[in-house]
Amino acid sequence: MPIKKIAILGSTGSIGLSTLQVVQKLKPSFQIVGLTAYQNIQVLARQIKAFKPKLAAVMDEGLVANLKNMVKGTSTKIRGGQEGVVAVAGESGADLVLSAIVGAAGLKPTLTAIQKGKDIALANKETMVMAGEVVTKAARKSGSKILPVDSEHCAVFQCLVGSAPESIYKILLTASGGPFRNLNRKRFNKITLKQALNHPTWRMGPKITIDSATLMNKGLEVIEAHYLFHVPFGKIDIIIHPESIVHSMVEYIDGSVLAQLGTTDMQIPIQYAMTYPSRQKAPVARLDLTMIRQLNFQKPDRAKFPCVDLAYEAGKKGGTYPAVLNAANEIAVSRFLKGDISFVQIPKIIDKVLAKYRPLTNGTLDGILNADLWARTEARSIY
Repeated sequence: MPIKKIAILGSTGSIGLSTLQVVQKLKPSFQIVGLTAYQNIQVLARQIKAFKPKLAAVMDEGLVANLKNMVKGTSTKIRGGQEGVVAVAGESGADLVLSAIVGAAGLKPTLTAIQKGKDIALANKETMVMAGEVVTKAARKSGSKILPVDSEHCAVFQCLVGSAPESIYKILLTASGGPFRNLNRKRFNKITLKQALNHPTWRMGPKITIDSATLMNKGLEVIEAHYLFHVPFGKIDIIIHPESIVHSMVEYIDGSVLAQLGTTDMQIPIQYAMTYPSRQKAPVARLDLTMIRQLNFQKPDRAKFPCVDLAYEAGKKGGTYPAVLNAANEIAVSRFLKGDISFVQIPKIIDKVLAKYRPLTNGTLDGILNADLWARTEARSIY
């Protein structure tokens, strides 16, 4: 296997750190040529010294001088701002770009990499949610392969290998249900930030953890699956699976259901995307089926978790509505994390923004970014 050159967008986050662990364990199959971070230059500097990429960028331009000083003596070129991140995506010489920047900030650099024909290991679901039509069209034109890293979409991707699209009956996205799966709806008004950040299964960043608590992460994943796998929304269901062992399933028209199972370790889907179409031994805990006592499945309580229906509604409307949904959610979650609003206000703010939105633009990139900006402004002012 020839050496594959990798650029990581968001290398200091949980997915980025896991990716670098995979690279360390699979040397010399991979070479890191690009790294980016938002503000965490302490960790980024250590990564630059360890992996010696060609390019690195910090989104916060005010930190560029400090980062340069911290990595003095290395050959890595340091860039700043969104232009710097875009440069890492498109100009670092990567064969594969792992997109792990949280939120809408990942769209432009990911799209740039696609337009340049780079293969994408996609952990940034917002890219597909905001601009699924634009992204898939660009990938078809450039020949770029989009390989899902989210455990659910990676599972579906594996279950679909060798199957014709017309043979799909349902895509079944599993969800742990988050920390409030069994909490009485009447007690949602008293949910604290500490409780919401205490995910029962996965260790993730704060934004994604809150999305899991509201089940918005599943709503976003439904929209992402629609574009990744070209399946209508009526054929994508969410199933609560507290054990998080079955990462997702595909039901076929003949009644067969294929499932992908594994331990809750993100290094598995990351490695699969990086080594695709081959597989290599992964130095992670293996799933011992004899230790599994039960697997539970249930439908999500949509009354308790209204974000699910909001996502389906925005996805079905299409156009710039998913971008508005995503932007409103990002702002609402940010406000909750800062203590500005309560947990139950998150879906209420998103609902009000969607209800107020009147699309004036089409699904071009500029139109999507304008809708994103409008929704953020609205979501900041609603209580």
